[in-house]
Amino acid sequence: MKTRTIRQSVTFKASPNEVYETLMDSNKHSALTGSPAHISRRAGDKFSIYGGDIVGVNLELVPDHKIVQSWRYSDWPDGHYSQATFSLKGVPGGTRLTFTQTGVPVEFCDDISQGWRDYYWTPMKDLLEKH
Repeated sequence: MKTRTIRQSVTFKASPNEVYETLMDSNKHSALTGSPAHISRRAGDKFSIYGGDIVGVNLELVPDHKIVQSWRYSDWPDGHYSQATFSLKGVPGGTRLTFTQTGVPVEFCDDISQGWRDYYWTPMKDLLEKH
């Protein structure tokens, strides 16, 4: 199967802790996406977001700095997982999130890439920057 890598970067007017918590706290993640999220805070544990349409395992968690997850969408080929890495760095006025997702099946890459912008980065800006 052919795969591609998605690379994106976005800056939020929020602390690294606020960005990390939005992604890793089940209730905050649910509020962000408007759908059920069950996310463990331990490496090796599973997560389920968008009501189970997206599932995976936390591979590495460094609070306020880094999240690495195996990640798959329900309509991907059986057993295929990508790897999603969220790196957080404090910058003047906020946090720069550098996102890399490797192993995305080529036929889904454009939709997944746009989905991160539409369903994560834009609503996170709205949520985190409204105060």
